[in-house]
Amino acid sequence: MLEVTLLGIVVVAITVVIHAIGTTRWIRYVTHRFAGHDGQWKQRALLPVLTSTAIVLLTLHIIEVMLWAVVYELFLPAGELQSFEEAVYFSVVTFTTLGYGDITLGSEWRMLSGIEALDGILLMGWTTALLFAVVQRSWKYAAEKK
Repeated sequence: MLEVTLLGIVVVAITVVIHAIGTTRWIRYVTHRFAGHDGQWKQRALLPVLTSTAIVLLTLHIIEVMLWAVVYELFLPAGELQSFEEAVYFSVVTFTTLGYGDITLGSEWRMLSGIEALDGILLMGWTTALLFAVVQRSWKYAAEKK
């Protein structure tokens, strides 16, 4: 169980780094591309900023889910998951904490899926906070333009 827990912690660390790099680079890009010299959004930027931010954040989550699926493929015993497609499906259901329960891991690997769910909660919260900050900034800009 210790090895599985350590593996989970390493994967969480990698996904956090992916999310950190992705979100900080995106914030820099959006600020450079869509903000004026005063730091406010350009007039026609509200919809592109909100839409593209949501797409970038979703893409980061897809990358993170795929990483978990690769880990399942590499480390789980043969036959635990039938295919890479099943590993991706299991990872999405686990990461989002949807948890249909149609696929479960063996007793010695269950801890790994629990750690993935915790990772998903953490990163979904981060995404929600960032998206809210972008929306809030857009509201502020729209209110100032009236």
